[in-house]
Amino acid sequence: MERGKIGIITGLTAEARWLREAGFMVQAGGGTPLGAERAAQALAREGAQGLVSFGLAGGLKPGLSPGSILVPPAVIEGTRTYICDFALMEFLGGSTGTSILAGQKIAATAHDKALLYRRSHPAAIDLESGAVGRVAAEKGLPFAVLRAVTDPAELDLPPAAMVALKDNGSVDLVKVLLSVLKQPKQVPGLIALGRDAKAARAALIARVKTLPPRTF
Repeated sequence: MERGKIGIITGLTAEARWLREAGFMVQAGGGTPLGAERAAQALAREGAQGLVSFGLAGGLKPGLSPGSILVPPAVIEGTRTYICDFALMEFLGGSTGTSILAGQKIAATAHDKALLYRRSHPAAIDLESGAVGRVAAEKGLPFAVLRAVTDPAELDLPPAAMVALKDNGSVDLVKVLLSVLKQPKQVPGLIALGRDAKAARAALIARVKTLPPRTF
């Protein structure tokens, strides 16, 4: 499979830009399950021969630091489990050995994360991988995930993080600023989250730079 036939679904438009420059088919889903499903369907229609869910994730496994790379062997979505394709995982750097959870909403607090971790011990949670796995299964396409941890399991997210993205995957600065005006005490946490997100994106960029021109 050529690199140019791999369809990557991202949350952010910024991620989509540099993945296109790296030679992949890309659609930004805006960080929601519905957006990711639409993006995956679009890539399948465009002729993608494999689908990859890509971007940031919230840590659920204690001890995972910001920037920890995840290539899970499976994605758990409710009662369904989507098994990731071995060849695509190898292309992405090899499985990291622990499944991730497909969420419908962001896990905002350390308490929420701990409850989710107790159920099936997933490494992390994101909002897009379940939808991408579902579309891949429907279309008979190989599927894999490449994510990096942003917020560790032990961290509570600031309220502005809940409203940060527009549906098109760009940052909604107006909503972020309004949130900060309402709750200015969240500013230190927001700055720390920005630093962690930067580390996660740097890790993803570094991994993409190591990927070979072909998969299988």
